[in-house]
Amino acid sequence: MQSFAHPAQLRHTPRFFLQRGRVRANFEVPERAGALLSALYRLGLPPTEPEAATPEALRSVHDGGYIDFLESAARGWAGLQERGEEAVANMHPSPEMLAQGATCPDAIIGRLGWYTADTACPIGPGTWEAAAGAAGAALAAADAVASHGGSAYALCRPPGHHAYAARAGGHCYINNSALAAQRLRDVGAARIAVFDIDAHHGNGTQGIFWDRGDVLTVSVHGDPSGYYPWYVGYAGETGAGAGAGCNLNLPLRQGSRDDAWLAAIDTGLEKLRDFAPEALVVPLGFDASEHEPLSFLGVTADGFSRAAEKLAALKLPTVLVQEGGYNVEVIGTLLERFLTSWGR
Repeated sequence: MQSFAHPAQLRHTPRFFLQRGRVRANFEVPERAGALLSALYRLGLPPTEPEAATPEALRSVHDGGYIDFLESAARGWAGLQERGEEAVANMHPSPEMLAQGATCPDAIIGRLGWYTADTACPIGPGTWEAAAGAAGAALAAADAVASHGGSAYALCRPPGHHAYAARAGGHCYINNSALAAQRLRDVGAARIAVFDIDAHHGNGTQGIFWDRGDVLTVSVHGDPSGYYPWYVGYAGETGAGAGAGCNLNLPLRQGSRDDAWLAAIDTGLEKLRDFAPEALVVPLGFDASEHEPLSFLGVTADGFSRAAEKLAALKLPTVLVQEGGYNVEVIGTLLERFLTSWGR
């Protein structure tokens, strides 16, 4: 298995995080990448450094105006008087505004609200470079799988599966998993499956492929009635238009452990086999762990190992794209267990 990581991921150092009305330290820290990198070296899988993704490559799944905003946001914010150290929106257009023809303004504060879904995506001086580097890792992994088959792992930080085509959210700026899926599609695979096992619903990926019949999106995650992203991720969301029936959400009750989580994965695999994809993308989050600081589920290391065995048994060309997992003391071990089981 090849692995890919870009050093610019360490330049993203978010500090602002709002939780239940309290401002606290952000969990999406550079040490996450350090723990995962250490695991790769222990496994004998030193990562290759990819080229950072170009704006043109990012536009394969993202709106051009959104990419322009991300590239320029830190500079625009630096021009404000009496600003905080990071760009964070204090207002977002409401559904009523959008229904009445809301306009994206030129002012940086207005653009922040337009292009972000929440306050969990502060933008600092190195955010754009880190996001482009992470996206480059996902694209390089997809290219490796397309060329040689097998599987490849992309260490992507910041993560990506909450990012919509034109909106950041939930620590995510560029949807790395969607980029990998689209790259596999562009180079010849007719049908792609995205099987998301992060603890949070892959709402951005669902949104990007919502009305497409060539990409199946499956997400096993904590019940959004009590967990981020709150408003989507429910079982009744199945796609629209050409994508009708090509989205499967498998929400789990709070506290669900290995048996329930693995049973949901089995259900998703049944759907995947019926779809008969030619390639697979796995948004690989470790925040379903029983040791997660923002815990909702309770998956053990053995559970992640068994999930790897189930997914690897498909024997599809596969891109593993790192998503969440915020306990830096355990995520390296979980990656080791997952990749070791994948390669058996």
